[in-house]
Amino acid sequence: MLPPLTDLVALLGITLVLCAGCLRLLGRRDPVAPATRWARWVTAAMFLILWCPVGEAHLPLVAYLRGISSDLSITLVAMACMDACRRLFGLHALARRERMSVDVAVAASALFLYPLALGWGDWDLYRWGWGGAGMWAVLLTLSLLCWARGLRLLPVLVALALLAWTAGLLESTNLWDYLMDPWLATAALLQCAKEGSRKLQAAWRPIGRREPDPLSSRRVS
Repeated sequence: MLPPLTDLVALLGITLVLCAGCLRLLGRRDPVAPATRWARWVTAAMFLILWCPVGEAHLPLVAYLRGISSDLSITLVAMACMDACRRLFGLHALARRERMSVDVAVAASALFLYPLALGWGDWDLYRWGWGGAGMWAVLLTLSLLCWARGLRLLPVLVALALLAWTAGLLESTNLWDYLMDPWLATAALLQCAKEGSRKLQAAWRPIGRREPDPLSSRRVS
């Protein structure tokens, strides 16, 4: 007997994210090069192990992991699938600005969403996820701005989350849970902090500390 569709989608999403992470850990240093045969076999074995029944309830192993991770957002699952396909088939990596646009949007949303949802303010942004007009306006405006600037990834991810929310593929009925989750938010915040630190170091680097010109040194010698 098959589990409900929402449970099946949630378990499959967790499995895909874990397999994409396995490919990333076992991948080559070259981000464009496809995964090795050994990495592919290990990932395939991991996929099968996650669906093996365990315990008295005969639930798949990934079902127990779901109790730790909870349901993952459609955005995280889609990005994991894209990264896995890139490593399996040697496709070109996403442009840096495309990935940063998603990280910035997720990080900015997380800084407002989670503190307010925990009661740190009188305004609960999480309520918008049940079909508020403000949520639709923000998503439409953000998608149009990104599309006008040549950024395609963020509007596509928003569209996928909206389609999944409309179809009710997850247990949650709140659109926020389809757009982002704590795991994705944490990764986005860390990535933004890393990028900000890199830009600050580049901006404050002393101008006088430049590498010597090898041609000029040869002339002197």
